[in-house]
Amino acid sequence: MDRSEFVDRLDERLRTDDYADVDASANGLQVGRAEGDVERVALAVDAAEATIERAVECDADVLLVHHGLAWGGFDRLTGLHYDRIEPLVANDVALYVSHLPLDGHQELGNAAGVADVLGLTDRDPFGEYGPEVIGTQGTAPEGYGVEELADRLDRELDTETQVLPFGPETIREVGIVTGSGVDWIEAAAEAGLDALVTGEGKQQAYHEARDRGLNVFLAGHYATETFGVRALGRLAEEWGVETTYIDHPTGL
Repeated sequence: MDRSEFVDRLDERLRTDDYADVDASANGLQVGRAEGDVERVALAVDAAEATIERAVECDADVLLVHHGLAWGGFDRLTGLHYDRIEPLVANDVALYVSHLPLDGHQELGNAAGVADVLGLTDRDPFGEYGPEVIGTQGTAPEGYGVEELADRLDRELDTETQVLPFGPETIREVGIVTGSGVDWIEAAAEAGLDALVTGEGKQQAYHEARDRGLNVFLAGHYATETFGVRALGRLAEEWGVETTYIDHPTGL
């Protein structure tokens, strides 16, 4: 597949342009030429030296990640920026990034993936971020106990979930904002949800969850954000592109 076609298809499917004014990440093609062929794509959550080196070893034409290298731009291509970008350029590996567009996509996104493993139905977008959304909400038809839901996340996400157990004992209505999503505790409580599932916490999240009577599940930033790039990998394979997923968990 032509690289420009590959990028255009992703941009259109993920609505990349719609997030341009709300996301600090430079989404879309972040490093590399638009010209060239795409036969092999490497997928990873983070663009870091380890994942870039692995993409080069895989002879990938594109490294597709959730967390890229440019967050509001940088002034100099030196130090760590150079160490990460130089092997991409030297080996003609393009870097494609999808941050908030991939969080909020209701089919391919990270929150959608977590909702899938929890078996949530009757889903709606959740987690407003400016004019866009970055999460989803849905119903657990049989309901979950607090420990039961934490165990399900641990098993399906290969993680160790920390729980702020301040909501109902039976959980049916669940909101999901992956990564760093505790800023949506208020929104979850106001929506009448029983629980918010996210990745990592902040000190103030404990008191806010307690005071608002909400269960909050902190299942790990990395663990909650592998779903989107994996889904894009399956999409790329439908387009006839070979893919390799590079798993490099942080434990955070």
